[in-house]
Amino acid sequence: MYTMKEVCDLCDMTYDILKFYCNKGLIPNVKRDKNNYRVFSKHDVDWINSLSCLKQCGMSIIEMQQYLEYCLKGQDTINERKIMLAKKKQELLAKLKTVENSIEYIDNKQKFYNDVLNGTIRYESNLIAESKE
Repeated sequence: MYTMKEVCDLCDMTYDILKFYCNKGLIPNVKRDKNNYRVFSKHDVDWINSLSCLKQCGMSIIEMQQYLEYCLKGQDTINERKIMLAKKKQELLAKLKTVENSIEYIDNKQKFYNDVLNGTIRYESNLIAESKE
């Protein structure tokens, strides 16, 4: 069995987040020791790591609670879980495309600035009107 602090270290999570997850019912069947402190099994730690991954996927607390509810119902809800995960994957792919486009923009700007600084192209700006001399 693991203490809250040990779980926080194992899962790279703050105490407050772990406590929040417990209070939101996201970690079912949490046991208590003789001093009434929460203690966690290896299965709990694995689930808490899964919660971290779901959070990183962009799931809200409500979505995580729904996912947990499906998990607790067993094999009959695998299709529902697959649908939830597929939706999150699509959202992540859209974000990835946005990030890739942003990186491409920055790369193009850096190339433009390098070419200007190297004298291989003339500087032109859409923001500054050219002076007529």
